Amino acid sequence: MPDADPLPRGLRLGSVLGVPVFVMPSWFVLAGLLVVLLSPPLVDSLGPTQAYAVTTSFAVLLGLSVLLHEIGHCVVARAFALPVRSITITFLAGLTEIVRPPQTPAREYAVAIAGPIVSLLLAATGAGLLPLFDDDSVSGRIALNLAITNGLIAVLNLLPGLPLDGGRVLRSILWRVTGDPDRATRGAAWSGRVLGLLILPLVLLVALPALGYGDAGPVSIVFAALLGSYVYTLATIALRQGQAASRLPRLSARSLTRPALAVPADLPLAEAVRQANEAGVHGLVVVDGAGRLVAVVSEAAVLATPPARRPWVSVGTLARSLDESLVLDADLSGTELVQALQRHPSSEYVVRDQATGALGVLSASDVSRALTQPS
Repeated sequence: MPDADPLPRGLRLGSVLGVPVFVMPSWFVLAGLLVVLLSPPLVDSLGPTQAYAVTTSFAVLLGLSVLLHEIGHCVVARAFALPVRSITITFLAGLTEIVRPPQTPAREYAVAIAGPIVSLLLAATGAGLLPLFDDDSVSGRIALNLAITNGLIAVLNLLPGLPLDGGRVLRSILWRVTGDPDRATRGAAWSGRVLGLLILPLVLLVALPALGYGDAGPVSIVFAALLGSYVYTLATIALRQGQAASRLPRLSARSLTRPALAVPADLPLAEAVRQANEAGVHGLVVVDGAGRLVAVVSEAAVLATPPARRPWVSVGTLARSLDESLVLDADLSGTELVQALQRHPSSEYVVRDQATGALGVLSASDVSRALTQPS
């Protein structure tokens, strides 16, 4: 699944085309559960040794199949000169972290469809190997597992809703038809919500058992609930990211900056708050004796200080020392503003108007609200 959000790093397995490959500890939990749950029903027909060999091979093939699926995304993304930060295998999915999204609907489609194509090729390989082995042999069951596992990976990933690959395919089609990538993201994300809430549970608990694959037992119900909630959650995240992307061009440091009052570090907080209220401003910056800017006062720290203590607390004790990275130009906007905040995370920044020299305070929480809250 391309274009994922950054994940905590797990165990590094190596690299592919210079892209590091990680496996999260949760994958080993899934592999262990598969072996424990699937082995006992096979013991009577295969014996304990072969039963556990078959289920272990299934777990390993599942992980390798997901990895090859993600490598398919990675290869095509790199062919389009899209930077790929990492490939990560997790409990329920694989994630290819593409730093910059595809620039056209056609490239979006190509990157998205590459993974399912790899899975379909692996499924065809497993199916092609089946005639070479006895049905009840370990090799025959491994070939069957290869075919079924990758067939399911391809089918599930091609369902049309974000964050699945089929959602990326749907987004590319909507983008092509409407000419609006933001609207396309919203449409594919809403489709993903419906998938997670309704379609996936029906596929896993009704359609597949009716075709002879699996059942609607407790294990399947738990798996369907986990996968459905996973898809619904990531579709919701994609929807919010799409909303933020549509608002990004209108984002402006100047419009979000609060006028600030310059005060000395030893001024009591109570007096600083009184002066700020009198001046009608909502930010405090600290200057030295020569009037040079040295720190910005934390709004959270001010609010956390009880009014009874404020006469005895100096402003400087609630301020963060400034370097140039925390002083922003009032003309910053859109992507440049967000990138400036991401490079140097802080709760507050000082904004300077180069034309007038006026100072203000920009709160990171105000920027977040501007990007995410409904209009």
